Amino acid sequence: MDKINVEQMLAIEEPFMKVPLEQLKRAVRHSQKQAERETKDMGSTVSSLIKRPASVEAGEIDGALDGMIDRLKTLKRKLEGAKQEEALLIQRSKQRATQLNELGTFTSSAQPEFERWCRARLDRVLIDYMLRSGHTVTAQRLIESNGLDYFADSSLFALVMQIERDLKEQHVCQSTLQWCADNRSALRKIDSSLEFELRLQEYIELIRVRSTTAAIAYAKKHLVPWSETQMPRIQRAMTLLAFPPDTQCPPYKTMFDITRWDTLAKEFRMVIFQLHHLPSQPLLHLLLQTGLSALKTPACVSEDAAEHNRNCPVCQHGTLGKLAQDLPLSHHVNSNLVCRITGENMNEDNPPMRLPNGYVYSFRSLNDMAAKYGGKVKCPRTGDVFGLAECKKLFIS
Repeated sequence: MDKINVEQMLAIEEPFMKVPLEQLKRAVRHSQKQAERETKDMGSTVSSLIKRPASVEAGEIDGALDGMIDRLKTLKRKLEGAKQEEALLIQRSKQRATQLNELGTFTSSAQPEFERWCRARLDRVLIDYMLRSGHTVTAQRLIESNGLDYFADSSLFALVMQIERDLKEQHVCQSTLQWCADNRSALRKIDSSLEFELRLQEYIELIRVRSTTAAIAYAKKHLVPWSETQMPRIQRAMTLLAFPPDTQCPPYKTMFDITRWDTLAKEFRMVIFQLHHLPSQPLLHLLLQTGLSALKTPACVSEDAAEHNRNCPVCQHGTLGKLAQDLPLSHHVNSNLVCRITGENMNEDNPPMRLPNGYVYSFRSLNDMAAKYGGKVKCPRTGDVFGLAECKKLFIS
């Protein structure tokens, strides 16, 4: 019973390793493109200098060379900064791999070392939840107090929160469009239309303030290039020019709806998580749902509150029960009888007892109740009171 299933535990840890690796790949590609672009420009400048006639003044050539030197110095500073970032991501990946490799050294879940490992994992899961929810200060305190800098993706979630604030509160797309430009090739691979949605929103905002000429020019520049895949929506967007912002015509009223900004923020979060192989839900929810799925029974979803067990987390519809709403019912090969009063299993050591009204509870719960109330027991469902001697023992067959 104390054996650790390493494969199952590692299966859910995939995002833990992939996030820094994806960030490292993007950082390396960005540095490479930057260096290639500058090198190409330098080559063009040198070629143009060589082809110039001998009559060109030396001062002009010196100015061109000085400009090249300044650009190379700037490139050097940028690449040095990128190198530090890449080194940090490499170290982060190594630290995470080391922690996951420790799982293979544990032989029993009762080991103190395994308990410490689980505690660190729980801290990671809580940090992930808090960063996703915007509780960055609390998350940072937990990171610093437990030395979990390499296990937290603070920079990624900080970017997500900043862009979401720009979209939902400031109603501006500049930072999101810049992110799309930096990740255009990756967005193309997953067929994402996020950039088009952002461009469409900027076009809608121009129409909202009745800048018709600017809106048409914007559409020609930024919407028409998407005509191959988005032509019906572009046509509808152009028709929007004929409607005022307070129109009640359903298709166009929806386009003017201010809640589109919230939809854009949700879509951005979904896309950036997809690029970094992060689940849409917090890891805390996934782990809780794994346990809740083993507890969910038809009684948990019954409309009759009398069928619910106060000790069952799935039956608590206001809290953990919300996470279990879309989960399937658990599959039990062998049935378990659970006492509604105590939540304990009823078996040969704690046999089921039937009250005269037909309801069944465990022997321990009724015996404890009778000891407190002078040999009387009260049915929690109906309120009927009986003597303990009136209860009959049932036998499981």
